[in-house]
Amino acid sequence: MPRPVWAGAISFGLVTIPVKVLTATEDRSIRFHQYHVADMGRIRTRKVCELDGRVLRQDEIGKGYEVSADEVVPLTDEELDELPLPTAKAIEIAAFVPAGSIDPVRISDSYYLAADGQVAAKPYVLLRRALDRSEKAAVAKFAWHGRERLGLLRVRGDAIVLHALKWPDEVRSPASLAPPKTELDEDEVDRALALMDTMAADDASGYRDHYREALENLIPAKSKGRAAAPAQAPEAELAGQVVDLMAALNASVEKAREQRGEPLEAEATVHDLPRRTTKKKTPPRKTATAKSGATKTAAGKKTTARRPKKTA
Repeated sequence: MPRPVWAGAISFGLVTIPVKVLTATEDRSIRFHQYHVADMGRIRTRKVCELDGRVLRQDEIGKGYEVSADEVVPLTDEELDELPLPTAKAIEIAAFVPAGSIDPVRISDSYYLAADGQVAAKPYVLLRRALDRSEKAAVAKFAWHGRERLGLLRVRGDAIVLHALKWPDEVRSPASLAPPKTELDEDEVDRALALMDTMAADDASGYRDHYREALENLIPAKSKGRAAAPAQAPEAELAGQVVDLMAALNASVEKAREQRGEPLEAEATVHDLPRRTTKKKTPPRKTATAKSGATKTAAGKKTTARRPKKTA
């Protein structure tokens, strides 16, 4: 278990719960240093004053806010420490909200809250059980790195988790990113839902970082002067090609079922239906009334009926 990064208390009405804050996640990325290619000398970042060109020590560096290109307002650590920050040593619960009401875009880092001492055990378990039974999450304020933050407390297993939240005005609106109005065929929507069903899973666990695994093989191999085992090449994709959307959905459904070991569809796809009706010598109107409701829909749409002829 990692070392605590903060210690304080949860303020829950008149109840105080001493807690320790521990990071809930860890970064497993492989880090690289920068080197001079010619002689493999290490490249380092130095803090240099723009006016006199000197490399500065940390105790020579202060904070300042740039009002304009010619004016900087210096701020000392003492001045910043004197600013009112009521949540400096407390996670103050402000409200309880439905657990699914918080936009995931607002969630930042996550931390485990551990009860700090035997005196905290009972109120900690009480809050955890109340959150779990009510299916609610707690919105709280707390201080972090010299600024007030907003957080979300929820239950994970036997622990309470604190998610740091972005303030509402820190989240950009996606309104300008919406695509123009597009007409969709109901058959395309139904096929997309069928694809989602074939790709359904109980949770998002069990996935691996194949890039990191390849790096972990490459680095020791190069250090011993031998080539790393070749990575498995990804399957060819139709990237950059304009394809028939329905045909792509049909192929995706079949591929997903094949990968899951499920039997392939016995019924014809939406594209196959119009092709079979054109082979009959009966008039199109009689054929439409003789078929099922699904066939009427496929045969009655000119764009769907012509599309297979282009790909044939």
